[in-house]
Amino acid sequence: MPKMNMVQAINMALRQEMEKDDSVILLGEDVGRDGGVFRVTDGLLDKFGPERVVDTPLAESAIAGFSIGMAIAGLRPVCEMQFSGFSYFAFHQMESHASRMRQRTLGRVGVPMVMRAPYGGGVRALEHHSESREVYWAHTPGLKMVIPSTPRTARALLVSAIRDPDPVVFYEPKAVYRAFREEVPEEEETFPIGKSRLALEGKDITVISYGAMLRPTLEAASELKDKEGIECEVVDLLTISPLDDKLFTESVRKTGRAVVVHEAPRSFGAGAEVVARLVDKSFLYLEAPVRRVTGFDLVIPYYQREQDYLPGVFRIATAIRETLEF
Repeated sequence: MPKMNMVQAINMALRQEMEKDDSVILLGEDVGRDGGVFRVTDGLLDKFGPERVVDTPLAESAIAGFSIGMAIAGLRPVCEMQFSGFSYFAFHQMESHASRMRQRTLGRVGVPMVMRAPYGGGVRALEHHSESREVYWAHTPGLKMVIPSTPRTARALLVSAIRDPDPVVFYEPKAVYRAFREEVPEEEETFPIGKSRLALEGKDITVISYGAMLRPTLEAASELKDKEGIECEVVDLLTISPLDDKLFTESVRKTGRAVVVHEAPRSFGAGAEVVARLVDKSFLYLEAPVRRVTGFDLVIPYYQREQDYLPGVFRIATAIRETLEF
C-alpha cells in the first residue's frame, strides 16, 4: 500500500468518489483553479471540469445554501469552508435547513451533503483560522460531526460521509495534514460513521481523544510506557455525533481510570459529554475522578502563545500520572 499524508488521502477519496458517482460535486472558495488553500482538491478541476469542481464567491452562507439545494435536487455536494472559523456564516443554513429537512418533510427529503472544514491550531495561523468548535455542530440534531485523526481514517470516513443520506460536517485537523504518512489502500475502504476505534491497547488507564490531539496523546502514552511502564489504552472517537460510547465505557470498566483530551475550550466541550457517559455507564468501575486535558475557555491566542494553549505531551502525561496516583 502507498504511504500518504492526510491531504493526499482526502484528495484520493474525493477523486475516487467522483469517478464512481457523477452526482458528487465539489464547491467552495478556491477549490478549483488553486486546488484549495491547503491543496486538498489539487488536480480535480483538470480531471472533472468546472461543472463538477466549482469555485464559489467568498460567501459561506451561499456555499452551504447551494449545497443544500443541490442535495435536495439529487446531487451529492461536498462543499469546503476554507477554514472552520469561516463556517459560522453558514450556520443558519446548516441548522435551519440541512439538519431539519428530513424531519420537516417527514422523511421524504434528505440532504446528502458534506461540509468539509480545516480546523484547529498549531500552524501559526491568524484569527478565525485556528478554532476548534466542533460542539456547535455536534449539538445540532440532524447533523453528523466527524473528525478523523490519521490519513487512513480521513480517507475511509470521507467516503462514508459522501455516501451518507444525511448532512455530515467533516472537520480536518490541519495540524495533521502533512505531519506524517501512513499506508492507505488504493482499493475502496470505508469506516462507519458513529464508531470509534482502539488506537492503542493497554491495561492501566483509558485515554480518550480525537482529531489532532490523538498524536500527542499517543506520544504521551509511549513516553509513559518507556519511562515508567504505564500502559495506556487510547480510544480515538472519530465521530463526535453520534457519539460511540460503547468502546470507551467498556475500556474504563477494565482500567478503572480515564483521561479525556481535546483542544477545544474546556467548558461544555466534547470531553464533558464523554465524562457524563462514563458516569452514566461505568461509574461503579471508576477508581479516580476523570481528568480533562483541553484548551482553555478563551479565544485561541496567536502563534506566539498557541502552543501554551494546546494540550501537549507534558500536560497529557501529567494528567495520566496524577489520575493513576489518586
